[in-house]
Amino acid sequence: MLLCIDIGNTNTVLATFDGDKLVHSWRIKTDARSTADELGLMFRGLLAGDAVEITGVAACSTVPAALRSLRTMLSRYYADLPSVIVEPGVRTGVQLAIDNPKEVGADRVVNTLAAYTLYGGPSIVVDFGTTTNFDVISDRGEFLGGAFAPGIEISFDALAARAAQLRKVEATRPRSVIGKNTVECLQSGLYFGFAGQVDRIVERMSDELGEVKAVIATGGLASLVLGECRTITHHEPMITLIGLRMVYDRNT
Repeated sequence: MLLCIDIGNTNTVLATFDGDKLVHSWRIKTDARSTADELGLMFRGLLAGDAVEITGVAACSTVPAALRSLRTMLSRYYADLPSVIVEPGVRTGVQLAIDNPKEVGADRVVNTLAAYTLYGGPSIVVDFGTTTNFDVISDRGEFLGGAFAPGIEISFDALAARAAQLRKVEATRPRSVIGKNTVECLQSGLYFGFAGQVDRIVERMSDELGEVKAVIATGGLASLVLGECRTITHHEPMITLIGLRMVYDRNT
């Protein structure tokens, strides 16, 4: 069983694969202060709960401090297992057709690999996380770049912190786009505003790319506005982990 680990700014997602089949998945908070031993105990606890025996590990991280702890944890707790951490120098098969390839996050690289393998190109991955990332893939599987936008949760945190009369509310679809109270006004801006942002950016990208084969939504917050985004064609919540599995297969 292969264990795949995707460490993001807010959440860490883990999954196990038996060949191509996704078997288990877990989502936990990311804490850059976690030590290697804390990570080891946490991961082992999750695996033991489902009696999972792993034979390899594939991982990526957008958090440098967490990546350091992950390296130490793997060498201490899983030293006898083959492991692949996606970073510069690791074979992914993805060409980075951008100005500075070293700037590209590992999650965007594996998203590109998985999206192109599953759907072909041109395609676009919209990753709803701490930021909303738009990853653009060419018809040859190249990573062409994309766009960053503020994420849903951090936007509302900033709004609640800076506006005296506003507060954090449940992120859900309001009964109407015209809010009748403060809560509904906030929810309307979140739900319809972010969906509109996604659609407009995707439309502009599609104008430049030509015909797009797939627009794939992923990330922990995708389900909040997925139903209102008319440009999204597929929902793949585990696409980064699928990409990690593919990279592992290429390097072991």
